Amino acid sequence: MSRAFTREEDSENAIAGVGERPISTHRNLVTQRGLAQIEDNLGDLRDILAKAERKGDRERIAVVSRDLRYWTARRESAELSVPEPGSDLVRFGMGVTLEGDDGRKVHWKIVGEDEADPTKGSISHVSPMAVALFGKKVGEVVTVNGKEWEIVKLSDG
Repeated sequence: MSRAFTREEDSENAIAGVGERPISTHRNLVTQRGLAQIEDNLGDLRDILAKAERKGDRERIAVVSRDLRYWTARRESAELSVPEPGSDLVRFGMGVTLEGDDGRKVHWKIVGEDEADPTKGSISHVSPMAVALFGKKVGEVVTVNGKEWEIVKLSDG
């Protein structure tokens, strides 16, 4: 059968079926930067949605609306968490410098799930590394994926 003879509502249902973005079941802890990123995403998406509505681009409207629902939910559940200045224990929002048993050093900032970007030195607070580090002090050793890491320095971010 030719696609020209399919019902319009079938294509509308296909667009509506973009599916929702999954929302994590973990606490939505965010840094100040992470909260600002959520706000920026919401603003950008509202602008994109307005343009898509003016053009009548139903597919774009469906996708952007889905993303707006996701970021609105993330904003509503966001819990701003700022590390206590000078803390000697690894906490959310802190920077941690680690030295591997091979002498290689790495630095991670522990942030919220949505702002984590390991390629830029930030990891999610629910990652195995962050979970292993929480509550530890400089000089302590953690093991992640069979590799030992010594905490050599903490920073407020």
